[in-house]
Formats: sequence, structure tokens, C-alpha cells
Amino acid sequence: MAAQLSRYEEIIIQTLREYADMFNQQKDGLEAKVIVDREGGHYQLLNMGWRKNDYQFYVIFHFDIKDGKVWLQENRTDVLIAKELVEKGISQNDIVLGLQYPELRAATGYAEA
Repeated sequence: MAAQLSRYEEIIIQTLREYADMFNQQKDGLEAKVIVDREGGHYQLLNMGWRKNDYQFYVIFHFDIKDGKVWLQENRTDVLIAKELVEKGISQNDIVLGLQYPELRAATGYAEA
């Protein structure tokens, strides 16, 4: 189980770094940063900086690893990021769409919790 979760963690971090690189190529005044808390099991991609006269700071993606599952807690894009994680090797049965209303998770095809 520990080896599997370590592999899941690396897939998440790699994916977040790929998106950070893509967002940082946009040269729109914002900087995408990957935040990793291995001890707490939290992984984020956030955007921050100045766009014209407006300061921006927001989470693009947020994942947690808890109770042996990958929890997708935030997705501020139209990217089907859970599907991408499955394609990269994370079992669909080990992904919980935490951002989805709990009573509706059974219909998603992903883990309920």
C-alpha cells in the first residue's frame, strides 16, 4: 500500500508540474506554483501575481491523499484532471471527487470515499 501511495503521489506532483509549466508559458503576469506537503498529504497548483491592476491568488488544482485514496478537492479548469490521473496509472477506484456532493459520488464512476 505504501509503495502504491508513493507512486500516486509522484503522479500527482508530475501532473501539477506539467500544468505549472504550461500556465507559466502564458506570460500573463501570473506565476503558477506547485505546493507539496508530503507529510500532510496535500498537493496544489496555484496561480499568483498581478494581472493589470488586479492581484490574483487562487488554487487551480488541489489534491489530498488520505485513507489510501486520492481526493480531488479543487479543479478551477475545464480539464478532466481525474481522467488524466487514471490514464497515468491511478486507479479510478482510488480517486474520490471530494469537490462533488457526497450523495452524487456514486454516479461518477469514481470512489465514493
